[in-house]
Amino acid sequence: MNIDSFKPAIVYTIYIASTPEHVWQALTSAEFSRKYFFGNAVEIDLRIGGAYIVRTPEGSLHISGEVIECDPPNRLTITFNVNWPDLVEKLGVTLVTYEIEQAGDAVKLTLIQSQDRPTSDDILSGGRQGWPAILSSLKSLLETGHPLAIKMAPPQRMLEALKKLGIKTP
Repeated sequence: MNIDSFKPAIVYTIYIASTPEHVWQALTSAEFSRKYFFGNAVEIDLRIGGAYIVRTPEGSLHISGEVIECDPPNRLTITFNVNWPDLVEKLGVTLVTYEIEQAGDAVKLTLIQSQDRPTSDDILSGGRQGWPAILSSLKSLLETGHPLAIKMAPPQRMLEALKKLGIKTP
């Protein structure tokens, strides 16, 4: 996959009192991800071309993709495709990159969501709401041992924009 045509649409940076190795483990472990990702489990084959899957708390497929870059514990890029009919066909593939850097006694974690075509703010509102909640919960879990309890649903404006494009959502 040629990722040169992808442009950042969402960039979110957070600092975590942890080590790059612990942050990497948290991002790539199914058991750990269930704790901060609101019951969702990340299953990942950590090699270029390996599968990236996120399962709902009930075990059904929520997100699928593949590993594009894998440089533990510094950088991970994956395709990130929500399992909603017609989404990828109409909006294209989403790339998510995690950059993990030591920053003094903390870790600077930057998430970059990139698209290969223009995407409306209404559609991007889902990621702009979701990523800060997920990564804040990750930060809380790594620093205190307790994830955040955040009740979330997809933003209505995102659901309406997807509906206008003929994309079915749950």
